[in-house]
Amino acid sequence: MEPNDGPEPKRRDVLRLSGTAGLAGLAGLAGCSTTDSGTTETATETSSGDDGDGGTTADDGDTEDSGEAGPYTIGMVDSLTGSLSAFGQRNQRGKDLALADVNEVGIGGRELEIVVEDSESQSQAGVSAAQKLVNQDGVPSLIGAVGSGVSLAIYESVTQGTDTVQLSQNSTSPDLTEFPGLLRMSPTGGTQSTALARIIEEDGYDSVALAWVNNDYGQGLAETFREEWGGEIAYDQPHDQGQSSYSSTVSGMADSGADAWLFITYQPEFTAMAQEAYSNGYEAQFYGADSVQGSDVLADTPEGSLDGMTIVTPSAAIDQDNYRSFASEFESEHGDTPTSWSAFAYDCVVTAALSIATADEFTGAALQETVREVTRPEGEAVFTFAEAMDVLGDDGDASDIDYQGVSGPIDFDENGDPVGFLQILTVEDHEYVSSGTIEG
Repeated sequence: MEPNDGPEPKRRDVLRLSGTAGLAGLAGLAGCSTTDSGTTETATETSSGDDGDGGTTADDGDTEDSGEAGPYTIGMVDSLTGSLSAFGQRNQRGKDLALADVNEVGIGGRELEIVVEDSESQSQAGVSAAQKLVNQDGVPSLIGAVGSGVSLAIYESVTQGTDTVQLSQNSTSPDLTEFPGLLRMSPTGGTQSTALARIIEEDGYDSVALAWVNNDYGQGLAETFREEWGGEIAYDQPHDQGQSSYSSTVSGMADSGADAWLFITYQPEFTAMAQEAYSNGYEAQFYGADSVQGSDVLADTPEGSLDGMTIVTPSAAIDQDNYRSFASEFESEHGDTPTSWSAFAYDCVVTAALSIATADEFTGAALQETVREVTRPEGEAVFTFAEAMDVLGDDGDASDIDYQGVSGPIDFDENGDPVGFLQILTVEDHEYVSSGTIEG
C-alpha cells in the first residue's frame, strides 16, 4: 500500500464498516447463521446500524471511543458435517482460540466476529454457504474451505471477480496454485507428493499401488506423484467418497503385486480400506498423504494393522515459542494436542484480523491491499496478534509487520501459496510418531 501525501488520521481510527461484498446475480440464502459465540442470529442483529445494503457503517471518528461501533464481522465456510468433519472440528478449535487472542487486544477498540456456515464437505453446499455469507451477511473477508474442490467451487462461483478476500484454511490441491486470487494457509499438497515419492524410493521400493479420491485434491496430488516417481505404478485408480465398501480398490491394489501402497484419500475412506485389507489378510507397506491421518482412523482400525505406515502431512512450526504457547493453551482447553489444521485455522483468523487492523476501511478492496502485506518478510517479525498491534501502534501500516504464524512463516507468494513445513509421521504401536520435519 502506498503512503498518502500529507497528514492523515490514524489508520484504525478511520475504518468504516461496509457491506459492499455482494455478487450480482447470486441470491443469498435466507435463515440464521452460527456465530463464534455459538448462538444463532440474523445479520441485522449483529449490526450497529443498517446502511441499507445489508452492512453497517461506523462513525468516521475515533472508533476506540465510539460506543456504537459493533464488531468487524467476517465469514467462515467449514466442514462441520460430512466426510471432512474431523478437520472442521479442528478448525473450529483453532478459530476459537484465535478469536479469544484477537478480542483480548481488540482492533481499534472493536472485536472480531466470525459467522460460520457448514459446507457439509461438499461443493454445492459450500457454494450455498459462501453465497449466504457474501450476499446476505455482506462479509468482505471469507475463510474457507477445507476440501480443495469446495474452495475452488466457492472461488469460481462466489468470490472470483469480486473484492471479497478468500483464504482457505486447509486446501492443499496443487491445482489451486493456478488461481492466485485464492489464498490458502496450508502449503500445496504437491510438496507432499514429492516427499512421498522420495521416501518410498529411499525405502527401497520400485513399484507402487496408488489409490486416490476422485476430486480436485486427489487428482492434484496423484498427478504430482506420477511426475516425481521414477519407478512403476502398478495400480493407479480413483475412487469416490462415501462408498459402503472399497473391496474392489483393495483387491486391485493387492492383485497389482506392488509391495508399497499409497493412499491419497480421506479418513473415512482410508479407514474402510485398511479394515478390508486387514480382514482379507493383505500385507503391504502403507504410505499416505495428510488426509488419511487422524485419531478416528486409529480408533476404528484393528490394533497393529497400520504399524509401519508412513504419512507426510503439513506441519506447524512446532519448535517456535508461539506454537508452544498455542499448543499449551489448546491442550488446557481440549485435553489433547493440536494438529497442524488447528494451527492453520488459527493463523487464518489472526491474518484476517491484522488485515483489518491495517486497512484504510473495512471493505474487500481495502483488505485485498493488506492481507498479503501483513505476512511479508520485509516487515518486523511478530509472533502474536498482541505483538503485531504493539509494533503497529497508532499509525503503522501492513508493511511494518511480518506475522510469523503458529504454523510457521506464511509469506504468500504470487500464487497465493504460503511457505510451509511438512512433518513425517510413522505408526508405531498403533500411535503416530513424528520422525522429523522438512521445509515444503
